[in-house]
Amino acid sequence: MTRVAAIDCGTNSIRLLVADADPATGELVELDRRMEIVRLGQGVDRTGRLAPEALERTFAACRQYAAVIKEHGAERVRFVATSASRDAENRDDFVRGVMDILGVEPEVITGDQEAEFSFDGATKELAGRDDLAKPYLVVDIGGGSTEFVVGDDRVWAARSVDIGCVRMTERHLVRDGVVSDPPTAEQVEAIRADVAAALDLAEETVPLASAATLVGLAGTVTTVAAIALGLDEYHSEAIHHSRLSLEQVREIAGRLLASTHAERAAIGAMHPGRVDVISSGALILQAVMERTGAREVVVSEHDILDGIAFSAAR
Repeated sequence: MTRVAAIDCGTNSIRLLVADADPATGELVELDRRMEIVRLGQGVDRTGRLAPEALERTFAACRQYAAVIKEHGAERVRFVATSASRDAENRDDFVRGVMDILGVEPEVITGDQEAEFSFDGATKELAGRDDLAKPYLVVDIGGGSTEFVVGDDRVWAARSVDIGCVRMTERHLVRDGVVSDPPTAEQVEAIRADVAAALDLAEETVPLASAATLVGLAGTVTTVAAIALGLDEYHSEAIHHSRLSLEQVREIAGRLLASTHAERAAIGAMHPGRVDVISSGALILQAVMERTGAREVVVSEHDILDGIAFSAAR
């Protein structure tokens, strides 16, 4: 076992996992797992640049993580940056800041690499499950992009497309700097159209309807699962490997789209950083299930972060 620290910096959140990992056996002993909503991708879809305040929020989280990594004595650290930092003209500012704080260079990975890490993290522990048939379709709904990966014990095909809960919210639901609460029918249809076009692109590479089991990752999926379970607060163990039916997703998406900011914020399991973007994320999840023909999605708390940890241990 190798003690590693994995950091996943996406469009909406930055997450840390410190664990003892053995990629040969798929064993991972979690020592510390945490998340901060930093909204690194704030405005990137519109301006093409990382905002100074978004960079500072991200660097503040990195300082906290550096102390945790030192405390646990991680032998290896791997920092992976995804959608927002891929898109930004000033990503060098981001890279320099992270190196100054953590001493490692953030790897701005491709969408295909992101997809493979997500698949690895989500499926290693599913190998012995008789109730979950292969092949799997792993769907990672992020802030700026969504990854689709199909495979069994290995990846068959993968594609990343530029739809995510933050990107769709900023593109279609923000007017004069304010999120529409609730959105208009026209705004909702604009999101649906963007998502449908992105799914068309994904299907050029990934046979979305070919999988026997749909596995959903990341904060949108886990938050919708928490709502379906009626949790008063976020409870990772209850959410992990729970199952969401298409009917539940449709009902929750509709409820979120009809709600105000205050109503969404009052949901016990809702992270404050997801209040404005959860409706768009739920729409993406619904569209994916409808396109693939999946009657249910298996919800996983293990995702790209776990995949990064296994890769660091190698």
